[in-house]
Amino acid sequence: MQIKTKKTKIANAEDIAKIVTSILNAEDENDQLKEHFWAIGLRASNVIEYLELVSLGTLDAAIVHPRETFRLAILKSVNKIIIAHNHPSEDLAPSEKDLQITSQLVKAGEILGIAVLDHIIISLKGENYSFNNHGLIKKGKI
Repeated sequence: MQIKTKKTKIANAEDIAKIVTSILNAEDENDQLKEHFWAIGLRASNVIEYLELVSLGTLDAAIVHPRETFRLAILKSVNKIIIAHNHPSEDLAPSEKDLQITSQLVKAGEILGIAVLDHIIISLKGENYSFNNHGLIKKGKI
């Protein structure tokens, strides 16, 4: 499912967190309790080219693969993405699986020439955890 957004310029992780939190809060209450994984493609000027729901999972997991994560980035010829997902538990601390998938996606992006600038975990309350702000993604600059 692809979600259209206005051509919004992104300055920091909070900008992305606000957008995906508002999308999540607009969903049905049952779907809010499922893990969502989004990819946000940015143009060179950090303007959103697309925002795509890559995976809608279960209460505590979403299936994420580089093939689906980078599909639209390749089609739209963007050179950087931000990934984001929610934790229905409201605990924003990244899990071991979150760390593994982020590492895998960063490596895949390097091969493709598409930088992963950040991975942001959000809650329904609007709180967020930025991998970039915590030094978990090297060279990620928004």
